[in-house]
Amino acid sequence: MIEVRGLSKSFGSVVAVRDLSFRIKERTITGLLGPNGAGKTTTLRMLAGVLGPSAGTIAIAGHDIVESPIEARASLGYLAETSPLYTEMRVADYLHYRAALKGVARKQCRRAVDEATADARCTEVRDAPISHLSRGYRQRVGLADALLARPQVLLLDEPTAGLDPNQIRDVRTLVTQLAQKHTILLSTHVLAEVESSCTEAVVIHRGELVAHDTIERLRERRHGTNVILKARDPNHQVAEICRPLGWQVHSETVLSLGDDPRSEGAILQYELCSESRDGSSGMHIESLVARLVKGEIGLREVYPSQASLEAVFSELTKPSEARPA
Repeated sequence: MIEVRGLSKSFGSVVAVRDLSFRIKERTITGLLGPNGAGKTTTLRMLAGVLGPSAGTIAIAGHDIVESPIEARASLGYLAETSPLYTEMRVADYLHYRAALKGVARKQCRRAVDEATADARCTEVRDAPISHLSRGYRQRVGLADALLARPQVLLLDEPTAGLDPNQIRDVRTLVTQLAQKHTILLSTHVLAEVESSCTEAVVIHRGELVAHDTIERLRERRHGTNVILKARDPNHQVAEICRPLGWQVHSETVLSLGDDPRSEGAILQYELCSESRDGSSGMHIESLVARLVKGEIGLREVYPSQASLEAVFSELTKPSEARPA
């Protein structure tokens, strides 16, 4: 649905985006992730046809953004970080005006506005002047604008920027619902937004692609494997057993309270970190469990602990000289 090949953008001697390539599948929500200044907004503006690329190609729903700009733009809706609304107009009047600019037939404008305001959840303010609206509702009006021509693709640039927690939750829910009809590329540096809404993420750093995968697989990329272990360990043997097998105790928590946390009835939870980086973590876990059982540790549960997206993001966007090979 979105295909980017060798995309680059320079502003004089400054390279904002360098040789970027990725493909977004139909009816998915993909996060475009990166720290401030990574090139996210520049990339979105090129995808939307607002900026011309210095090199490379962009195809939106099969239409090249340079060779077939009208068809490509007709296939997408773009919500900028700050929606350029005409604040002196009423919401419905503004959206009718925008629908006409987008080529929506006159007799279909009313229906297009009704559907867009319903989908963006701003029907209740359609008769209000835009200048009277909160930032949250202005974002919804901007989203309704993006939806007017029933685009196949939605490009959302920091859609929750400046919103309060309730408004952020509403926008996240709305984006998830819109994915039933649209392919969504959502630019953000808020990792919680990606974890709650997206199935995949494109991570860029200093204008270059550093990862593109599902959220689950991105977590698995982090070096080392953590395991959560719950056990009775009155003699505090877990650390001693784990160390020769290449595991370190990262944290220890008492789950059952009592006068003596080391009593036989106490259940302890350990987070163990594997030093293995050769992809054989599964085999290492089996060896660990076998050794603990042999040592008569009262095991209750053993299961992998996923790396947080924040930890993965931090590792991927370190300065290139400090990133692991």
